[in-house]
Amino acid sequence: MKLLHIDSSILGDGSASRAVSREIVARFQAARPDTEVTYLDLAAQELPHFSQRSLARTDLRDTQALEQFLAADVVVIGAPMYNFTIPSQLKAWIDRIAVAGKTFRYGPKGPEGLAGDKQVIVAIARGGIYAEDSPAEFTESYLKHLFGFLGVRDLTFVRAEGLSISPEHRATAIEAARSAIPLPAALAA
Repeated sequence: MKLLHIDSSILGDGSASRAVSREIVARFQAARPDTEVTYLDLAAQELPHFSQRSLARTDLRDTQALEQFLAADVVVIGAPMYNFTIPSQLKAWIDRIAVAGKTFRYGPKGPEGLAGDKQVIVAIARGGIYAEDSPAEFTESYLKHLFGFLGVRDLTFVRAEGLSISPEHRATAIEAARSAIPLPAALAA
């Protein structure tokens, strides 16, 4: 099994999304010792943001990002909420994987996702607490729409919320997120 592990937090070792995403990957490796993990730290090795110049040429890293995504059976993403949405580093990666003809296409019935044969688990870390229908929550709703557009039907969010309320609440929230990590598909069946 191939697992793509992506972190996008700029907080390094102090990152809750990194701690939770690491735990998700560790559980997959424990359940499936044959798991091949590819790790991308988008904060340490940023992809350039889309520009006219980047569209005019295809960079090796652009090609690798798409190939890694397409090859993965499971994608684990550490996604903190910054200013109500995802980090710009994660958006730059998404711009490399949302490619017409590769991960989606337009047909007579509208858009069709082509990347639906994978499981995606997103470890979300937020300083506040947001209801599912909150008008200020754009991280989970954006990622849900994006991966649905790409055809991913097996999408799970693991949330660590209220991290800025207090140190005690932060510790409790991270532990609650760890407890909410789903069983790897091999064990759930």
